[in-house]
Amino acid sequence: MIQDNTLAVRRRQAIGLAGAVLGAAAGAVPATASAQYGMAGKSFNGAWPFDLPPTGHYNSYATGNLNLGIYYDLMEMPLAMYYWAKDSWMPLMATAWETNAEKATFQVKLRQGAKWSDGSSFGSKDVVNTFMIQKLLNNVVWRYLDRVETPDDYTVNFIMSKPTTTVERYVLRMNIRPSSIYGEWANKVRDIVNAGKTADSDEWKALRKDVSEFRPKSQVVTGPFMIDQKNMTEAQLSLVKNASSWAAKTVSFDSIILYNGETPTVTPIVLSKEVDYATHGFPPATEKAFKDLGFRVLRPPTYAGPALYFNYAKMPAIAPKAVRQAIAHAIKRDIGAAAALGESAEPPKFMAGFSDRLVDKWMTPDQIGKLNKYEYNLAGAEALMTGAGYKKGSDGVWVSPDGERMEYEVTVPAEYADNSALAQAIAEQLTAFGIKTTVRLITFTQLTPDTQQGNFQMVIQGWGSGNPHPHFAFVADLVTWNTPAGAGPGMAYPLIQKVDALGGEVDLDAMVTASAQGLDKDAQKELISKLALAYNELLPNIPQYERLGNNPAPEGFRVKGWPAVGDPIFDNSPYADSFVIMLMLDGTLQSV
Repeated sequence: MIQDNTLAVRRRQAIGLAGAVLGAAAGAVPATASAQYGMAGKSFNGAWPFDLPPTGHYNSYATGNLNLGIYYDLMEMPLAMYYWAKDSWMPLMATAWETNAEKATFQVKLRQGAKWSDGSSFGSKDVVNTFMIQKLLNNVVWRYLDRVETPDDYTVNFIMSKPTTTVERYVLRMNIRPSSIYGEWANKVRDIVNAGKTADSDEWKALRKDVSEFRPKSQVVTGPFMIDQKNMTEAQLSLVKNASSWAAKTVSFDSIILYNGETPTVTPIVLSKEVDYATHGFPPATEKAFKDLGFRVLRPPTYAGPALYFNYAKMPAIAPKAVRQAIAHAIKRDIGAAAALGESAEPPKFMAGFSDRLVDKWMTPDQIGKLNKYEYNLAGAEALMTGAGYKKGSDGVWVSPDGERMEYEVTVPAEYADNSALAQAIAEQLTAFGIKTTVRLITFTQLTPDTQQGNFQMVIQGWGSGNPHPHFAFVADLVTWNTPAGAGPGMAYPLIQKVDALGGEVDLDAMVTASAQGLDKDAQKELISKLALAYNELLPNIPQYERLGNNPAPEGFRVKGWPAVGDPIFDNSPYADSFVIMLMLDGTLQSV
């Protein structure tokens, strides 16, 4: 980890990135990019950051695994993927499903005849074992489930303790793991559950630790691709065709080549026409270079984006909501958005905790009118601070009533060019306001463990969610980085809070769970609106922008068949239900 002053951070990033862009555009691409990376045959070339084994590993339940982001759905496949515009599903390992409201059961029928790459048969045992391990890991779905039953080899019944429409999403988007690898661990979970042990028991914690440290020797998949373990380098890896997959014949490509690295590393490779699609956060200058080369740039919504998170255990001065409201007023969010991603970053208007694109679908105009938009207002920010008893010292830095000088770091991965630029803009504006802020750079692989373990003061992490129900966004806002199970204190934000807009004390954790309960969407809307008002008033973290993709998708080198601009498939988030993966699986994308 390194710490730098903000000017040096900006200069180093600007010089390094500009050099990469201009050099690649001029043809000055390293020999490895043009000679070693290009591959003949029917390959689809993408990019994703990864660590080679043993750091990167094959336990898809544990941090640091080689699941390779969106491409993971082509390996340990989920039950289905979702078409956002159509409100319908693409069946994958499941072929049919239905909710029985009377019995509070979500029943799934599985694909028959499918095989795992080790030759074992796919069936209900794999699904139930996957969900048993997710119970150990405190997956949110178990807030709503009582048990999972398997009446036969191809039927799974999810019995809900708290009926909810979101169980459909939680279940169908779950990537199913093989019993041949994880069955013994699922049995150990059953044993401690049957013994009456709970998540706070020593036995539960020990088993969770053992599962996280388990290291399979390889990956076993149902999907059309699998990692080629014999051909992995620091620069790239290959996914090769799994001929035994039921989906193998539909996919046009024989292999997928993934180039390793974050934005600065990947940029010259994209510009050298060696990449067919990338989801990295490319800054505006790089996007212009793509367009100059005639590349198509896709701009799908992600329904999420970066937010400024606080460590409440290490920053007592941040505890009063008036302070965070002041910070929201003191930051011109459009500055950070423009610096990070240009037209692919939209500052949120409503600050509701979930995507502006979904707000009018879940809240009435009257409810929306109660949301504070936190427009830039330095005078108002100063008034909030002084009203809370804060004073500026002789050097212009705010000091809390308890004497805490508001001088902090904001943590961000050095490799994330977009988030680094955002952190820079935040640091400068907060410093000017009187909260002295420097940027702390870490490597991107350290971001998740550091955030989980509370090793930060302020950090840039995600808000919102690429899921159609706002419940998932509030899980991201309030649960994901807040005392994550077994991983540490996270941001340590107390979820019992007083909310003036709701007339008193509320339990945010219970509200998040309740927001998805029931099979009546209108009743859920009322709960979602209350959560939005609570989030808007409390601002436990502060959204900075909603990210749109700026994904280069050059056509004609190795790939053809991209749908036209405006096609409904591009309503899909590029991450949660990746359209590129779905277009491969339905045969729309073809090899040249």
